[in-house]
Amino acid sequence: MGVRPPSNGTDDEPDSIEFGIAAVDARLRDVDLSFPATKDDVAATLGHEHVSYDVNGNDVSIGEMLAEVDCKEFRSRQELLNELHEPFEEYRRNNSGGLFQQFRSMLPF
Repeated sequence: MGVRPPSNGTDDEPDSIEFGIAAVDARLRDVDLSFPATKDDVAATLGHEHVSYDVNGNDVSIGEMLAEVDCKEFRSRQELLNELHEPFEEYRRNNSGGLFQQFRSMLPF
């Protein structure tokens, strides 16, 4: 997932803020991990990394999210991301400031 950050009129800011599986995907692109990969392989490579799980920049370790996945082996990067999607969504729902706070954080004022 990604959301455009508020603009301050300069062009030096990123186009979007990555969080959830979009942030995991970005980290996967930066590491040497080949698929198929076991859950242990992914944990050894990225388990210590923290990624944002919401637009406010709150973060969680990838290892903590992996612990919520039942699958022991991932045939592809996409399969890994698909398996992580629901744990990230549930974590975000349970740990963010509620629907009103999430909506408010996306407003530019």
